[in-house]
Amino acid sequence: MQILIVGCGNVGQTLVQQLSKEGHNITVIEEKSAVLQSVVNSYDVMGVVGNGASYSIMKDAGIDKAELMIAVTDSDELNLLCCLIAKKAGNCHTIARVRNPIYKKEISFIKEELGLSMVINPEETAANEAERLLKLPSATKIETFARGRAELVKLVIDENSRLCDKALKDIPPDLKKHVLISVVSRDNQVYIPDGNFIIRAGDEVTICGSSKNTINFFKKLGLPAAKVHSTMIIGGGETAVYLAEHLIALGIKVIIFERDLGRCKELSDLLPQALIIYGDGTDKDMLLEEGVTRVESFVALTNLDEENIMLSMYVKSINPKAKLITKVHRVNYGDIIGSLNIGSVIYPKNITADRIVQFVRGMSATKNSNIETLYRLNDDRVEALEFIVRTGSPVIGTPLAKLNLKKGILIACINHNGEIISPSGDTVIKDKDSVIVVTTLTGLKDISDILENR
Repeated sequence: MQILIVGCGNVGQTLVQQLSKEGHNITVIEEKSAVLQSVVNSYDVMGVVGNGASYSIMKDAGIDKAELMIAVTDSDELNLLCCLIAKKAGNCHTIARVRNPIYKKEISFIKEELGLSMVINPEETAANEAERLLKLPSATKIETFARGRAELVKLVIDENSRLCDKALKDIPPDLKKHVLISVVSRDNQVYIPDGNFIIRAGDEVTICGSSKNTINFFKKLGLPAAKVHSTMIIGGGETAVYLAEHLIALGIKVIIFERDLGRCKELSDLLPQALIIYGDGTDKDMLLEEGVTRVESFVALTNLDEENIMLSMYVKSINPKAKLITKVHRVNYGDIIGSLNIGSVIYPKNITADRIVQFVRGMSATKNSNIETLYRLNDDRVEALEFIVRTGSPVIGTPLAKLNLKKGILIACINHNGEIISPSGDTVIKDKDSVIVVTTLTGLKDISDILENR
């Protein structure tokens, strides 16, 4: 597929990396020549220096042959203008990153009037992920499928867990009845486990099931399954606003630290029910004075990765029971962060890239199948995809035990008319079901791609 990407910031570079890896022909437009040169040197892509909202620059980049144009500059207005010009000049699909909360209520209107295929807001999607984690604080990561009816939930197994040192086939029936253990991460290795796999202390386990059943699973393990009652947020940017709005609606007490006085006044108007503190969130004395040792959760959302990481490490040392959420922009910190035990880590640019890759794969899917949702897990070594099954798909009507699945494929969950099913070997996929597939293979575009000898 011919794809134009305007903007080479964190999100743009992540998109270039992932989409070029999937075999698409990428042309990048960027005003900063040094940044563009670095991207062109690192990946097999074409580059054009200039303003992506310029018709002549778009023509030089090949907009007339492009099937998709993605605008992810730092300016919402520039992104929307790029999409408008691309739509008129090339009649291609368009995707815009729009971050400002002021546009939130107008997104449907903007999308329809400009003919956009997708509008993506990294800050809002990051806030949604943080909200899910604060509603189930024992989880380290939560991804949703089937329009919120099903979840993939990660948790770390400790030595006192009922799962520790047990093979999956020997797990008590009351635990495994309505959820499926889909992925296990151990010592930097990732496994799609079978019945003989033995879970050990320190493993990060991913389960799949309905929201109700995952909560029951946590309760049966003796883990907290209720939302937090208070949170302290460091940094008053857009993500903090979206998150605070969600938490206040849930009845959660919110404290926000912001070092810019003007922004504090804006936050006070936007979030009258939150406590806004004008001060530096890295000031330990101020944190202690405002009750950091008593809050049930702590969310580091500054624009500096190092600051967020250090803050979470500090709070871990003085309030070990608090749920920690740390925003990180640079994914190359992954291996280091994994050893620091700083709770849940959110990567906004990865969330954005996953949504766009999902759309691109959906464009490539057959008429018999469609990718509804896509998540990359465990440092991109595992993918979880939700497919909508259409009439004529080869997976329909055959018990799962008799489907000739490729190695590294697990059917983790099936949504049948709103009923979430944890499948067994006798389960049969039906027309219009949505099927959640967890796999160590990458690049699946169609539900039939899970089968050998298609």
